[in-house]
Amino acid sequence: MTILVTVFFTVLFIIGNYYLIRNLVNLKMAADASKAALYPITESEFDGIIIPNEWKQMEPITKKTKSYRYVKWGTIAAICFLAVLLVMVLTTDWLGSSYFSLAYLFFIIMNSVRHRGNLFILPKGIILNGKLVSYNQIKHYETEQIVRWHALYGLDEKVNNAFKLTFRLKRTIFDPPFIVVKNVEQFEHINGLLHLKEVKFKQNSPNRGE
Repeated sequence: MTILVTVFFTVLFIIGNYYLIRNLVNLKMAADASKAALYPITESEFDGIIIPNEWKQMEPITKKTKSYRYVKWGTIAAICFLAVLLVMVLTTDWLGSSYFSLAYLFFIIMNSVRHRGNLFILPKGIILNGKLVSYNQIKHYETEQIVRWHALYGLDEKVNNAFKLTFRLKRTIFDPPFIVVKNVEQFEHINGLLHLKEVKFKQNSPNRGE
């Protein structure tokens, strides 16, 4: 075991713990802030927001929801698992020289504990995928209708002819997060609220999956 490998995995463990704990703290803050949300409020408004990948209706953020408990206990389990991996790296030769594969496993574990997604519009910002985002952190938001030939069309019947809402954030290198709004009434309501908060808007032509 070289000193360089020891330092690398120790630093990776610290970064992983910080990332996991920060996500959980962000989610707890978002759960508290969501009580003052301007949108969504009613059950029909929650049902009208579709979360990507699973294509399920959005849920409230409360400590009783399945997705919140998943992040809470998943964070604890992930930290314990990372600790076990670190001890194995530092004290045994069981993993041989497969350090690249182990580093990749660290990253998989770090990214496996995520809230399933959400959007809340607040008086001073939004909650996006379990994280508070102030209005001045939003570069702009983009909209597209999911019509035939759109990249999302056909992935689930709930998204067909719905509206894709993408938020471009400042100072980030990650793919812009998006949600899907099922009907035009709710889409216009969200547009109106964001317009009142002076969030910049950009309308895109449908993405044909090219």
